[in-house]
Amino acid sequence: MAAPQSYENHAKMVFLYHRVATALLLIPTAWFGMSLVSDFSVEALMRLLFAVGVVIIALFARLFPLGVQDRVIRLEERLRMERLLPDGLRVRARELTTPQLIALRFASDGELADLVDRVLDGEFADTKSIKAAVVTWRPDHQRI
Repeated sequence: MAAPQSYENHAKMVFLYHRVATALLLIPTAWFGMSLVSDFSVEALMRLLFAVGVVIIALFARLFPLGVQDRVIRLEERLRMERLLPDGLRVRARELTTPQLIALRFASDGELADLVDRVLDGEFADTKSIKAAVVTWRPDHQRI
């Protein structure tokens, strides 16, 4: 059984995507680039342009779904905060940015109000420090 999710192990690494597919895209692209430099031809240029295009498509095929996930997490956390935060803090919570809301999703219901207050007071420099401040981790196994 896998260890419980925490700040130290919450990032998801998909070996076939992050290592294998990335290598399968970047190695030929680099090869085509070297071929173009060593022996310029229109054919070599076209191979390189095609490879770069495939790399760009792969990048956006990853980034677009992450953007949608961020929007869904933002909505979920706003709904959660409407339910859990006291009135004054609920109004101030509208100032939270999307990255801050995404980092706060790991906070348990019991510590959410305190963390939101601390985030809004500017205590944290970045989202990593917000996640590191969570004491009782609320795992998110759905994000990919």
